[in-house]
Amino acid sequence: MKEELMKFGILEENVSLETLNTYRIKTHTKYLLHPRNEQDVLHFFKYAKEKELDFFILGNGSNVILSDTMYDGVILKLDQLKKIEYQEHELTVGAGVMINFLARDILEHGLSGLEWASGIPGTVGGSIYGNAEAYKVSTFEYLKSVRYITPDGNIKTSFKEEISHAYRTSFFKENPGYILLEATFVFPEGEKEKSLAIIKDRLQRRLTSQPLEYPSAGSVFRNPAPDMPSGKLIDDLGLKGKRIGDAMISVKHANFIINLGNATGKDIRSLIQLIHDEVERVYHIDLILEQEIKKW
Repeated sequence: MKEELMKFGILEENVSLETLNTYRIKTHTKYLLHPRNEQDVLHFFKYAKEKELDFFILGNGSNVILSDTMYDGVILKLDQLKKIEYQEHELTVGAGVMINFLARDILEHGLSGLEWASGIPGTVGGSIYGNAEAYKVSTFEYLKSVRYITPDGNIKTSFKEEISHAYRTSFFKENPGYILLEATFVFPEGEKEKSLAIIKDRLQRRLTSQPLEYPSAGSVFRNPAPDMPSGKLIDDLGLKGKRIGDAMISVKHANFIINLGNATGKDIRSLIQLIHDEVERVYHIDLILEQEIKKW
């Protein structure tokens, strides 16, 4: 199988995933594949379907909780899909481009609209998949269209209006089996210095309110309502500092779980379950997990 997989891109074997997930969970994969272009992705997808081969896509690993054992399939990294093409206010971006890089890059072209994303360590594909957002602005705000592979192996383009999306979710997250390839955005004109000032302010806010000095995957749960932050519910229960193994609820922000050094995926999942059950027991609120659990 190794020789077959090498046809679809740059292949790595028996790879540690510790630096490829922001929780820094110490786990491995049998194969890590970097397709060189869209055709590589499409050909691999068809091959995997024909061979009934297990695989999944790992963006920047910033919103996932990986399992602790070796993954016996193929993990796709779309980091070679990094095209950025400008046409006045419109630009087309590969799914593997980092959203925080794009936030800075559009400033050099006189555009604005992604200041909120300057501190988000995710890819464009991942940001669309989970409809990433901050400061009440989401990825879909300036999205025009998305190009993707359908579960039956066709490449299709859909406009934003055709794609259902809501707070921290999208059609693609609710319907596994699609592979995002690229997206087209339309951004308004901006003032670089003004945008940089906003970015600096937002970064300072994150530094003071979030435990960025520890490995984590950002917010654990969605807010149940705009005026009801999950972090406050968890804080009011006195759960800050609660620890299972090396996974701990941050004392700086209660909706963050941090890795103190050797947290396992099981530690993190157990702590998430504890939080969920306590919030449900006391407040009768069923918190929705924002992070994605990858179990194999």
